[in-house]
Amino acid sequence: MVSRLPKWVEYGAFILALVAGFVNAVGLLGFQHQSISHLSGITTLIGTGLATNSLWLTAHLAGIVAAFVIGAAISGFFLRSGALKMGRNYSGLLAVEGTLLLAAIAFLNQDSSIGHYFASAACGLQNAMVTTYSGAVIRTTHVTGIFTDIGIMIGAKLRGEPFDSRKALLFALIVTGFIVGGSFGAVMFSYFTFNALYVPVMICALLAVSYRWYKQTHSD
Repeated sequence: MVSRLPKWVEYGAFILALVAGFVNAVGLLGFQHQSISHLSGITTLIGTGLATNSLWLTAHLAGIVAAFVIGAAISGFFLRSGALKMGRNYSGLLAVEGTLLLAAIAFLNQDSSIGHYFASAACGLQNAMVTTYSGAVIRTTHVTGIFTDIGIMIGAKLRGEPFDSRKALLFALIVTGFIVGGSFGAVMFSYFTFNALYVPVMICALLAVSYRWYKQTHSD
């Protein structure tokens, strides 16, 4: 049950959603108004590109999708499953995410679209890091599913079922983090363009160090 979630999971979900919202804002402002942290819109654009014979754009968007999948595959290789478990090397994966974002900055500052792929891979890795915990679906790079779950919970409450306030709080924190990250990303992009991505890089580094410290101090 979600009630078994340790408090650090809620804080971590908020911060990771903030990172994703930040990166996505930079993507929308700097990557031809294309999202980075989720693929629904990009997949639709692939379909429209095929219909309008925009072959270069379609290939580029397909590369973004492939990069997202590769990032998720990296997480899946090291974690074996998406279930949240203490003792796993999340700090290492956060370091990889930060490294991917550093590569994105380097390429984007050279006007290379390859940077877009690195940013997408970073989001794919993050989204796959923690997908479930005690039956709760935790997505930190997009909020469509979360709003769907909130609607389901409200409908169930109206039907007379108990309302899981802890689960609702978790979802509210993720949505809030995504919005705050988007606002922060937009402001930073207006001043620093793609160098604004150094902010999520530093956040990933801090999260990695914090998790390693937590794991060491709470180990049996």
